[in-house]
Amino acid sequence: MKGSIKQPHKSISLGAEGKGSAGGSPDTGYGTTIYRKYVLGALLTVYFFNFIDRTIINILTEPIKQAFGVEDWQMGLLGGPAFAVLYTFIGIPIARFSEKNHRVWIIAGSVALWSLMTVLCGFATSFVALFIFRIGVSIGEAGCSPPANSIIADYFIPAKRSTAVSTYALGIPLGSMVAYAFGGYIVSSLNGAAVAAILSSWGWIWAANALDWQNIEGWRIAFVVVGLPGIIVAMIFKNTVKEPPRGYTDPPEMQGKEPVSFAEVLKILAKKPSYWHITMGVTIASFVNYGVGQFFVSFLIRTHEISIFDASIKFAMVLAVMAAIGTFMSGYLADRYSKRYPKALALIPMVALLSSTPMFIIGYLLDSLLVAIPILMVGTMLLYTFLCPLYAVPSGVVDSRMRATSVAVTLFIVNLLGYGLGPPIIGALSTILNSHSLQE
Repeated sequence: MKGSIKQPHKSISLGAEGKGSAGGSPDTGYGTTIYRKYVLGALLTVYFFNFIDRTIINILTEPIKQAFGVEDWQMGLLGGPAFAVLYTFIGIPIARFSEKNHRVWIIAGSVALWSLMTVLCGFATSFVALFIFRIGVSIGEAGCSPPANSIIADYFIPAKRSTAVSTYALGIPLGSMVAYAFGGYIVSSLNGAAVAAILSSWGWIWAANALDWQNIEGWRIAFVVVGLPGIIVAMIFKNTVKEPPRGYTDPPEMQGKEPVSFAEVLKILAKKPSYWHITMGVTIASFVNYGVGQFFVSFLIRTHEISIFDASIKFAMVLAVMAAIGTFMSGYLADRYSKRYPKALALIPMVALLSSTPMFIIGYLLDSLLVAIPILMVGTMLLYTFLCPLYAVPSGVVDSRMRATSVAVTLFIVNLLGYGLGPPIIGALSTILNSHSLQE
């Protein structure tokens, strides 16, 4: 037991060695202003690729169904439980590990793992194999957000933390945008034969002849193309981001305290009603977001009879532009008005989520896409205000010894119930309602 207590102090002293060279102070944050912005940008980039690889499956729903002959409820399992179950259960042990070890190393290794698993999804020879590789993606991505939010808390003081967390969370809408737009383009325009022609035009005849490109579907290429860059990102992140001293921006009386057990973290969180209210609200919002997002492109293709490329571009418009605005503005406004309204971090998404409900109901029922898309854009902007409290509250209600664990516990609940149940329930409803409509 004594040995396990010494390790955190060792990591703190190692971080402190870079304290002077990094600049900054506990009153301003670790590192210089420019370097803090770089680190935040690097974390945003990591989360950006996190959600590209997580979301790409949504745009590929229809071609994967055709390739393996599966139903909507099976695709719901692929988009939900295949990812969410291990993502949630592995996240807590990784978070506990990151409380005592090098967080930058953990994030870099996680990026490399999920990127490799995404590439392997393109080589799946069966639905079961694809399911297994998606589980691999989830294991890798489980090591991203808990240590990332812990790092953000050490680089940024509390007064600027909500804005920093919201900037990090922009990876969700921006990554999803690229996944939908780029994935839709690849599936509709880039098949194996086109890749072979491109390789030949580059003079890479050996590569053009290495595989039977004529029989390789576009969805497989999409997995490979979005997965490979992540491996490069992992190497850059590891070599350019410094591990900050743990608890750098915490009050002096919190410095050097011994680590706490997982049970103690749960006891502390259990005594904070505001934490649980936020967690439950975010879980419901995630259920809607992930459940609808899994099948939105399929909805556009089937209901409005547009191409997969048009559907993905329209979804990218709806998701990215307005979702990014909603994500960032919720944190920015919370920081700006927190002194006047201490509950701003909760009040802003509360009002926004209530306002988004009629927007989605109207948008999905309209026959005209030209009218529906602007309404859905406003609804999406309001919906995505839930992302700031998702990360800001768990890391704000505890000190540096348990921030990664607190975030992991929150993600465990949110993803197990929201991500784990949203897609399969929506998929099951889609299958049931489609069968009834066909019978009529």
